[in-house]
Amino acid sequence: MVAGSCFAEQLSRHLPLTDAEQAALARLEENPRKVKRGAIIQRVNDPITELFVLREGRVMSFVILPDGSRQILRVYFPGDFIGSASTIYTRAPESLVAVSDSVICPFDKHALRRLLEEHPRVAALLFLLSNAERVSMTDRLASLGRTSAKARVAAFLLDMFHRLRVTDDSIEDSFDLKLTQEEIGDSIGLTSVHVNRMIRQMEQEGLISRTNGRFRLLDMERLEDIGHYTNRHKDMDLDWLPVG
Repeated sequence: MVAGSCFAEQLSRHLPLTDAEQAALARLEENPRKVKRGAIIQRVNDPITELFVLREGRVMSFVILPDGSRQILRVYFPGDFIGSASTIYTRAPESLVAVSDSVICPFDKHALRRLLEEHPRVAALLFLLSNAERVSMTDRLASLGRTSAKARVAAFLLDMFHRLRVTDDSIEDSFDLKLTQEEIGDSIGLTSVHVNRMIRQMEQEGLISRTNGRFRLLDMERLEDIGHYTNRHKDMDLDWLPVG
């Protein structure tokens, strides 16, 4: 593994990468930039000059709705490629903000073109993961209009848990989400008061526990049933990808 490339590390968990592929991905992370919690990285409708890999911390994408409320679209974790939605536009379709003190690695869109031209297998894998992200977001969209508040919170916690496990083998049944209840609510269309009520209810029912902000999932099967949750981060069909 090329030292220092969290992007290559994440992708290699789905598919063994060649040395050349790892080196190409590492080049995208050559200019790390520290950002403080709350810093706006990109504003909606800004001209798109950079895409990003997240090396440390948490970043989220969001839009402001006509009534002034915020809809969080996605939370990004270390190793994630930020900006796939921006690759097809000249202006940003969403805003990006650091949820915690973070390290981002910006790179020019032309660098992505070079990566895709020289390493088509990586391009195919990015296409696959982008579609998995789309399906996961479709699941969340369906739940916003058709499921209870408790189901939304359960599904959200499960999705964050499984996404974090993709890059952290040490996670077994607990994880540090590093999101406020307001941020959780803005992701699933609930107020922070409602989120707090649902989390306390799930604690009382023995489904989860919290210690110093860390969530522990005590009954995964019941949570999946309550949240009508399908893990979209496993059982991917990679057999069709080009041979490395």
